[in-house]
Amino acid sequence: MNGVLAVGLGHVGAIASLFGETIREALRRKPEWPVLIDQLHHLGVRSFWIATVTALFTGMVLALQTSYSLAAYGAKFFVGDVVSLSLVRELGPVLTSLMVGGRVGAGITAELGTMKVTEQIDAIRAMAASPVRKLVVPKVLSILVMLPILVILADLVGILGGLIMAVTTLNQDSGFYMQHVVTALSLHDVMSGLGKTFCFALIISLVACYNGLIATGGADGVGRATTQTVVVTSLCVLISDFFLTKFFLYF
Repeated sequence: MNGVLAVGLGHVGAIASLFGETIREALRRKPEWPVLIDQLHHLGVRSFWIATVTALFTGMVLALQTSYSLAAYGAKFFVGDVVSLSLVRELGPVLTSLMVGGRVGAGITAELGTMKVTEQIDAIRAMAASPVRKLVVPKVLSILVMLPILVILADLVGILGGLIMAVTTLNQDSGFYMQHVVTALSLHDVMSGLGKTFCFALIISLVACYNGLIATGGADGVGRATTQTVVVTSLCVLISDFFLTKFFLYF
């Protein structure tokens, strides 16, 4: 048990060290804009559909389920309130981070892991260049920029999904639904949901890059590192969401 704990703490310390080095390299020089723009497109824009489709059907299911539960208390008209608050505070950031983390995290680990086992990263060091500067910084910055944008879009699409169900199934007026959405949401709700995404973005990017940089054992090792990234990022997102929710409730 102590050995497992020591290994876990060692990984946390190494990821924290990678985070510090990433910050130093990011502040040392201006970003390489062509590389950064390519990463923004690859990691962010290409994740648009998986994030929005997830949010759309989540909003639809949430509206459908809560309508039947609230109907027992004569509060069926509060569907817009429940859908908007649930999506903006919790489900939007968490589900988007889980879906994007699975796609992006696995891709980053596979890319860096392949470079590691084929000694391309050693070649970068041999040319007196920093692998963190060349490989890690663009990915971390891209996810930090794109994940909040994807969450905002997912929130809007999820609320739209709730609207579709409210109008077609629950026979509510669209204006009535949107009025409840606008009334229920506050700036604090929106900012707390977006605030979580920056933490989730760091978790996804740093864990994925770290597992890729330490991958060993050829193709089999890259596969194990990719699987580990998906599992660890998912667990870390869910666990950190609990503590972040408690933190934002104090403000």
